[in-house]
Amino acid sequence: MTTDTPARLLQLLSLLQTPREWPGGELADRLGVSRRTVRRDVDRLRELGYPVQATKGSDGGYRLVAGKAMPPLVLDDEEAVAIAVGLRAGAGHAVEGVDEASVRALAKLEQVLPSRLRRRVTTLQAATTALTIGDGPSIAPETLTAIASAVAGQERLRFAYRAKDGTDSRRLTEPYRLVSTGRRWYLVAYDLDRADWRTFRVDRISEPFATGARFAPRELPAGSAAEYLRRSIGRHQEDYAFTVVFAAPAETVAARLPAWMDAPEPLDAGHCRLRGTAGGPVDWLALRLAMLGFDFTVREPAELVECVRELGARLTRAAG
Repeated sequence: MTTDTPARLLQLLSLLQTPREWPGGELADRLGVSRRTVRRDVDRLRELGYPVQATKGSDGGYRLVAGKAMPPLVLDDEEAVAIAVGLRAGAGHAVEGVDEASVRALAKLEQVLPSRLRRRVTTLQAATTALTIGDGPSIAPETLTAIASAVAGQERLRFAYRAKDGTDSRRLTEPYRLVSTGRRWYLVAYDLDRADWRTFRVDRISEPFATGARFAPRELPAGSAAEYLRRSIGRHQEDYAFTVVFAAPAETVAARLPAWMDAPEPLDAGHCRLRGTAGGPVDWLALRLAMLGFDFTVREPAELVECVRELGARLTRAAG
């Protein structure tokens, strides 16, 4: 019998988080208490924000349903390890859809993981490797979680940084946001030594250390961290315009486009046109367009047309 009320509530919550309906009598037996105590404990969980639904009947039943807010979850050891491994695998590469929110979740989870579970997560990750579609560099999840924790806690962040030309430096920053482009992670931060905003490629950051010194967030020159990064990247590389016609409706194509691409314009019921600018290797854009899964025709630039032609020929040869 569980006599400690907080411990019993956690045990009850853990049972209710299993996606099934629990008869009141079975819960009482599991917890070693009376059905009346189960009813009182269910009322306590409801007061804490957990939407527990009760059904009428000879024995009655309880189940946890979706509510208006996200209450805290109770995870067993295996569930915590599974979630941590999944978040680490996603965070290690700049995968689209795995953005700063998932890194914050990983930081919160690893902060409270017992040492025995943290060792299991590290061992499992070290013994496996992920096959990723993107060609961006891999990043140690510990680096991302350290940066994300400093962003969330508004703590000044110190780290070593290697520039594109190989120059090493030490930076003291006020970290603002982590941004994923689908190929790489970037940190948007205020550089205290240079008294200006900067963007840093996270794969070039090492030894991140939150100093514990708090700061009040400054006003970013652009409307958002993503927009500031877009402008910053544009200043450091030559962009090129491209036009592509897809053999699919505009709304269907738009649902698969990465955030940095503009919305396509409809041409007719089964076609749409995508115009935009991109920087970096043309072959990466060709591969990214092919990965969308639609038939398409490149209108411009000529370099992209030739790149798509070569990619198609190479894939045709690979298929025998």
